[in-house]
Amino acid sequence: MAAKSAGSALDWGWNHSPATSAALVAGGAYTVATAGTVTGLPASHALLVAGAGAVAQVGADLYQHRPTGHTAARCAAWLTAGGWTAIVLENHTALTWGAAGWWAAGTAAGMTLARGLVRAEATARTERVQRKLQKWANKQAGEWHERLERLFRLEGHQVGGVRPWKGDVGYTVLVTMPSNTPELPADAVRKLAVDLRLPKGGGIQILDGDTYGQTLIRVTAVDVLAKVVDLPDGPEDTTVTSIYDGLPLGLKPDGEEARIAVVDECALVVGQTGSGKTNTVNTANAGALRTDNTVVMHIDVTGAGISLPWLHSWAVDGTANVPLIDWTADTIEEAHILCDTVIAGIAARKTGHQDLLTEDDKLTVTHDLPEVLVAVDEIAELTPGLLRKLDTIVNTGRAVRVRVLICGLRATQDVITAAMKKQSRVRVGMRVSDPEELSHLFPTGGGRINPKAAPYKGCGFYSSPDEDDVVSDPTAFKGYRIKPKQIRALSVAYADRRPQLEPVFLDTEPALYYASRWGRILPRIYKAKQLAPTTIPYTDMDVLYPPVNEFTGIPITSSTEDDENGNAGPRVVASTATAPAAPDGPQARVGADLLTTMLNAARPTPGPSNLDDATVIRADFGRVIQQAGTPEDRPSPVPQLLAEAHQHVVAAGGRMWSSDLAAAHGLDPRAFGTELNRLLRDVGVERPGVGTVRIGDESKSGYLAETLAEAIQCYRNTQ
Repeated sequence: MAAKSAGSALDWGWNHSPATSAALVAGGAYTVATAGTVTGLPASHALLVAGAGAVAQVGADLYQHRPTGHTAARCAAWLTAGGWTAIVLENHTALTWGAAGWWAAGTAAGMTLARGLVRAEATARTERVQRKLQKWANKQAGEWHERLERLFRLEGHQVGGVRPWKGDVGYTVLVTMPSNTPELPADAVRKLAVDLRLPKGGGIQILDGDTYGQTLIRVTAVDVLAKVVDLPDGPEDTTVTSIYDGLPLGLKPDGEEARIAVVDECALVVGQTGSGKTNTVNTANAGALRTDNTVVMHIDVTGAGISLPWLHSWAVDGTANVPLIDWTADTIEEAHILCDTVIAGIAARKTGHQDLLTEDDKLTVTHDLPEVLVAVDEIAELTPGLLRKLDTIVNTGRAVRVRVLICGLRATQDVITAAMKKQSRVRVGMRVSDPEELSHLFPTGGGRINPKAAPYKGCGFYSSPDEDDVVSDPTAFKGYRIKPKQIRALSVAYADRRPQLEPVFLDTEPALYYASRWGRILPRIYKAKQLAPTTIPYTDMDVLYPPVNEFTGIPITSSTEDDENGNAGPRVVASTATAPAAPDGPQARVGADLLTTMLNAARPTPGPSNLDDATVIRADFGRVIQQAGTPEDRPSPVPQLLAEAHQHVVAAGGRMWSSDLAAAHGLDPRAFGTELNRLLRDVGVERPGVGTVRIGDESKSGYLAETLAEAIQCYRNTQ
């Protein structure tokens, strides 16, 4: 790991308090007096400078509307400093104790005067603002009292106060209702909006107050959701934050910031294509990376799209000395390695940090013991095996501060697993066209959400636990806009604060492949592109590839790792070269022999069909649809077409396009695909990514060895 720069940067900013400014002026006067005595500077020059300073001070005070007394005091200070300097120059006494004593006394008086004047002016300014605000609030209270009486014929009501919102986008009115009319009528929202002539993006919200009979009327006078709100985090404002502060997403209609809590909770972000979902994920990335106690990992098997902007400064430009994203899984295989390492790290933290769990049953996040946040984009592209591993992380990682941010196009069961949805108390739904999408996402309040309340690109709804761990109803928000140029600038600013995983987390068997992760990943995502020297510490080592289960195509990261039924799968030897062992090597022949036996057992055995004791099989295009005989005489129920397809996909490296797979069978692609998909549906196996498989830079309809292996196992379980 590249060493962090320990040098402190010089601050050339002119950031001084009024007292230090007065001291600097006094120091300048003493310097002029001392140097002028040696060079013979006339005393009249000091008086001219002091007079010019006093005149300039008068002009500045008039421009800033300062009190006359304050202006006079500042001018007197200028003239006093000038007079002392002139006397010293005239008498050549700058280096005497008497002159130095008067200078010290004048400096102390000037510093005290400057501090007092600024404090008095700040108090006066605050009082002016408060008086102006109170005058506005009194006027609004009177207008609202008359408005409620006129529109709803109220009598005996009181307007307790009017409080403006941040950013002058609206205000809240506190009304104490009369006993005979405890609440406003059902059409009050529309009547008030029309009476106030609010813009389309504005609105009225009526809520209950702290006590019975109190009503809060929230008035949104400005359409915040229609604005393009840039992420306020710029290179000039990159103070260190904590993951305990939450992740900022954007602004609510009242101008307050929308934040989600991800220390204890997982987050679920959904949104249709073009809704701004990826921008929202990058905004969450920016919030997590601004902290110094969060390690961010990514899983994006569609090309690492959410990682590339954050890696550019490190991998290409060389302006960041460490990768902002600790690990990027750009393929199914790499995602398995990442998940295995995280699952093992969760178990290691639970046993290795018991001494830190004396006050609480959850770890306290620090720079040396960071939270691990795994962001998963395009979750529909993941295989069932990966989804099961993510479920394990979601279910077991809370106490040791390992959380998951899940992103998908929809919140339905075919995209998001039940565990992910139930355990993700933080929900974010970007712009959708169907209200049912939102009702699927939010546990409460979803049925009352109107998508028209967030109609613009980058808008959405969110709900997150508050400080009292209460999940609020879904609230509309406008996401911050973050652009690649800003991401690259922030990457440089945030690089030196990135924490590292502690030895306890990495002291596991799957973590053996952690150190050389970038040696596997960078050649895939950047190909022949010239990488920056900052990547050398991460790639100048033996690149380890885990052995692969030839039946499922899943990397094996543990010597005790078994398949889902507890049986150890076929394995290949780990390689330290730059690529896994070729599929036609000796280990591949072991898998071929296994599959040949399976295929031979699945083929129908000819024989007389009228014998009661014989094993009789009827097959339809390789699928066993009826068989007789004793269980020990029955062949494998796995359809021959499925088994042979799996064999071809394994030989091709674990993934294969439909056209190539049909050609390997010598069959028409359409007929082949129809039958093979029917075999998968018969046992309830779905192809991830709607059947899209990425090979190189191209994506087409195809099959993964893991998907076919799952179907084969399902057929075996039905025997």
